[in-house]
Amino acid sequence: MGDSAPRGWWQLSLAVPGELEESLLWRLPLLGVSRVAIRHHPETPTERELVAWLPEADWPEGERQALEEALRPLAEPFALPFPSLGWKRVADEDWSSSWKRHWGPDPIGETLLVLPAWLAVPPEADDRRVIRLDPGPAFGTGSHPSTRLCLRGMEQLAADRVREGAAEEAAPLEGWRVADLGCGSGLLGLAALALGARAVLAVDTDPLAIRATEENTSLNAFQGLTVAQGSADTLEDLLAGQPADLLLCNILAPVIAELCVSFRHLLAPGGQGLLSGLLLSQADALIRVLEEEGWEASVMASSDPWALLRLREPKDVA
Repeated sequence: MGDSAPRGWWQLSLAVPGELEESLLWRLPLLGVSRVAIRHHPETPTERELVAWLPEADWPEGERQALEEALRPLAEPFALPFPSLGWKRVADEDWSSSWKRHWGPDPIGETLLVLPAWLAVPPEADDRRVIRLDPGPAFGTGSHPSTRLCLRGMEQLAADRVREGAAEEAAPLEGWRVADLGCGSGLLGLAALALGARAVLAVDTDPLAIRATEENTSLNAFQGLTVAQGSADTLEDLLAGQPADLLLCNILAPVIAELCVSFRHLLAPGGQGLLSGLLLSQADALIRVLEEEGWEASVMASSDPWALLRLREPKDVA
């Protein structure tokens, strides 16, 4: 590994299967690894590499081996081999500058652009709705397929409203209240505001997600996003008796199945939901669970191995 290299940082790199990306980005900060980036190029969305920087003095060989052992179980639910970890010593440097070089403007769908906060809007994206993010150590940046599916699903709902004459193209989600259950970085809620939503009420059980959402909201000029730590019951409290027109839920299938009993309290009659974070192979089983709760659900889009479900009002509502 080049023992004569100057002391400074360990650079960790590993190829990331799409199934593991969010799990790794969630787990690494909990293990003390907060300096993380995903090398992602929109033109090759299936090719991802996770890169992290760890202070050399804090991560001797035993600690690095323990880190790998702690991460390995993340692959088991997907029946995948855990990718090998590559370690390289790098000289003492401004790691944050190295980290930022791995991020660039990310156009999503027909109208959205996820833009790292330190970059200017590129000329070719002047006509897109810009959501500025500080990708931070953990949460959704738009690179993960489940996040992109949900963003494109929102775009489709917005386009449907314009086509039906229910809204103007300048603000296709105008008038809508949006509930975001498991908000992560706040990206989905910020995109809803960029598309013209009146208000976004967001929750997450992770305090780091609350902080990330608040910080990312401050980077944008949008008004109307309220975030609190908690789950479905907290979201119901935020809605204050005025259920949402749209429910966003980008979390794992078992969690959606557990929480869906509360959806009746979160969605207004005629409201819709976009559920992502599930594998395509899990879609049929989750649809059955949702139907048992009186909802209509169908696969709206997929990006192998991920799926996006569209949820509609209970069948017994006229």
